[in-house]
Amino acid sequence: MYSVSILNTLAVVSVSLIVAYAVLKAVYNIFFHPLSAIPGPWFAAVSDFWLTTHVIRLEQCKVVDSLFARYGPVVRVGPNKVFFNDLSSTKNVYSLHKFDKSDYYKSLLTNNNDHAMTTLEHAPHSMRRKGYAPHYAPANIAKFQPEMHEPMVELVNNVTNVAGKTSIECLTLFRNLMVDVLVSISYGYRINAVKKWASDNEDPLSTAISDFPKRGILRSVVPTWAWNLVCRIPISRWRQLCDSDRIMAEFVSERVYQARTEINSGKVDESFENVPMLHRLLKYRYSSTGQMMPDNDIISEAMGHMIAGSDTSSISLSYFLWELSRRPDIAAKLQAELDEAMPNAHAIPDISVLAGLPYLNAFINEGLRVYSAAPSPLERVVPETLSKMGEGFDLMGFELPAGTVVATQAWSMHRNSTIFPSPETFTPERWLETDQPGCAERLARMQQNMMPFGTGSRICGGKNLAQAMLKVMVAAVARNFDVVAPPETNEKSMEIKDSFVSYFPSAMECKLIFKPRSS
Repeated sequence: MYSVSILNTLAVVSVSLIVAYAVLKAVYNIFFHPLSAIPGPWFAAVSDFWLTTHVIRLEQCKVVDSLFARYGPVVRVGPNKVFFNDLSSTKNVYSLHKFDKSDYYKSLLTNNNDHAMTTLEHAPHSMRRKGYAPHYAPANIAKFQPEMHEPMVELVNNVTNVAGKTSIECLTLFRNLMVDVLVSISYGYRINAVKKWASDNEDPLSTAISDFPKRGILRSVVPTWAWNLVCRIPISRWRQLCDSDRIMAEFVSERVYQARTEINSGKVDESFENVPMLHRLLKYRYSSTGQMMPDNDIISEAMGHMIAGSDTSSISLSYFLWELSRRPDIAAKLQAELDEAMPNAHAIPDISVLAGLPYLNAFINEGLRVYSAAPSPLERVVPETLSKMGEGFDLMGFELPAGTVVATQAWSMHRNSTIFPSPETFTPERWLETDQPGCAERLARMQQNMMPFGTGSRICGGKNLAQAMLKVMVAAVARNFDVVAPPETNEKSMEIKDSFVSYFPSAMECKLIFKPRSS
């Protein structure tokens, strides 16, 4: 009896101490923490739990934007986390000081290994980037136009066969297209994902790429031990999602083995100008050590590029076409320009021709503004070096100590009404040059505030490829079809849900009807 009484007393004391600690910690965070002067909701200062709930509910961008509207351009969103909406601060954090990334990016590890996106420190990221950067140079991208055009023409032909008869789910269709293109120019290998779509066959690689961001969200908020446990749930679709990383890793590993065999046997023509990215990585040496890039780094890097390039472009294009379906005025202007540039509807012009079409490029600029490929906060960490110099980081008058997580987001930068009047309205005309006074300055300000692929030294390496493919895809589809939205595709179904480096409709699908145009 005496022992039970002692145990009860110890339990009460332990609980009391835990509660007291939590209360004191909350009081400290709200009133005495170095970030306590920064405006924001008090409950956000207490714990990261509040913001995490919105990440899980896929609404972080909108919630953060509402905080900017309420508290101003600098907001404390966590005990040690500050977000901002300011161009000058964006340049300081991402371009001038080049702060390292936060641990949040580790949720996107591929094959349990780092790649460029998940490498937090600036220096090692720069070393990795040098291995693939030449592949994405505009001049090199132009060499791969056949690899872009052929699956696009095949898609147009396949859509024509069912066009007007039934609606088509665009997220899957265009993801298969992007997988075809990326696999072709990355590995010199044809996977025929568009052909599989036309035959109603699922492409396992495309599905795995689609599943990976969802997997990343879960991994970012669930402890490792819990993640390992839930991945054992015996539900086939759930296990498929959990295994998305493994499925991609096996595919890329096979391509690495195949490419190395071809190189060693002399089957690769060194003079061939269309060098796949994988062949570049297999010959790349890290500048700091002089050693060849190891296979695990090559596999992770290649996986990261497939993930970053597939869903982002396919989702953006689906939203672009949805806008065409409800804006016949925009569709008419775009089609008039394309009719002249593409007299043969099935012959896609050279990228240099598409780059010279004013309305097409204005349409894509506006699409990337409203439907940014990476709308979410891009977290960085205030470095220790500033503290060693006896100072913190000045963020719009607030001094932030080392270790503070800071970020801005494209969602809010692109909706600044002082830069983009009527920001919620899809208006390609805002990007067209006019004779009006101050037009050049206005366009320059808008460009400075655009960051659909990130910003600074860590901007998306595949930006040039993404922009080229969006031009090709929009031109080919708008030239050949009138796009109509069925009743089930509406404002509610297309409400944006954001997931860190991507976003998608609340209905998890985008069904559209493609009616062939009379040439």
